[in-house]
Amino acid sequence: MRILLITVLFLFNSFDAVSKVIIVPPSKNAQEQLQEAMILAASGDEIQLTTGVYQIEDGLSLDIDNTIKHAENVIDTGCHGAVFFGSTGQSQLISLSEKIQLINQLPKSRYRDKFIIGTGLNSLADNINLIKISKSMNFNTFLIMPPAYYKYNDKDVINFYSKIIEQVNDCKIILYNFEKLSGYKFSPECIQHLVKIFPDQIVGVKDSSYNLFENLKIKNFSIFPGSETKLLKGLELGCHGIITATTNVTGHLARRIYDNFYNNQSLSLNQNLCDVRMSFDKYNLISSLHTLMAEKNSIYKNLLPPLKLLDETEKNDLLSNLKKLNFDMEILKAA
Repeated sequence: MRILLITVLFLFNSFDAVSKVIIVPPSKNAQEQLQEAMILAASGDEIQLTTGVYQIEDGLSLDIDNTIKHAENVIDTGCHGAVFFGSTGQSQLISLSEKIQLINQLPKSRYRDKFIIGTGLNSLADNINLIKISKSMNFNTFLIMPPAYYKYNDKDVINFYSKIIEQVNDCKIILYNFEKLSGYKFSPECIQHLVKIFPDQIVGVKDSSYNLFENLKIKNFSIFPGSETKLLKGLELGCHGIITATTNVTGHLARRIYDNFYNNQSLSLNQNLCDVRMSFDKYNLISSLHTLMAEKNSIYKNLLPPLKLLDETEKNDLLSNLKKLNFDMEILKAA
């Protein structure tokens, strides 16, 4: 049994709170404003809706069917595979139960052999349980980031992955190196040690901190930089490809660079691919991707709070930059 330490807050000089009225008028943003009002309202506050028509949709639950369809479309337009519950898949915001519901439906997909499951979980027990459930559905490759929030050293991280493999030793794990989100950056020495003790389980790394892909060399180990801007250089250095957010819409371009590299054909499109990626990098990637795709299909407009779509100024700037680059989003033609 575990004992949890509790932070106790002592409140002095308690006063009666003054209730307030929060008015949400009808508008195209009414649902978002209503959700925000419900979050911010204190006990005793009132939320009032004025006269008019409100279009309220269920934007918080996971649309399983369209999520799987989107993954299939991404593969149809050029990607070799798709990762569920990566950073762009809002993995830290989606409930464990919804992840399990989606995984239960994945075997029905014609591309089930091309799917990687990201766990996106801080709890060791939840990681292990999600892996076991996924394996029962015949999924065997997982993208796993070290837990976020707390600070760790290499020894701590090695222990974390060791505990997972002790419970599920017949899985394949791609490490996720993203200091910006997890607070921890893998060292080459840490990865080399993990591969040494778990050569059959630790099979690769997604490098979104970019401190590994140029220098790390391990036999029978896959390295995937986390951006299209690193694709060509990575291939030249022996990397196996990329795992990245914006191939949700740039997969057709990235695949042409990948294929042309191995076929010794023109790589002139690489600069265009990099410029497109950098247009998205000006903003939150999740927000910018959903904003762009929602222009063509409204199913992409819903994000889990606190994430939201770009505002009008940001959206227009993004669309203008992509138009200047003659960017054609093939994914929406397949959708």
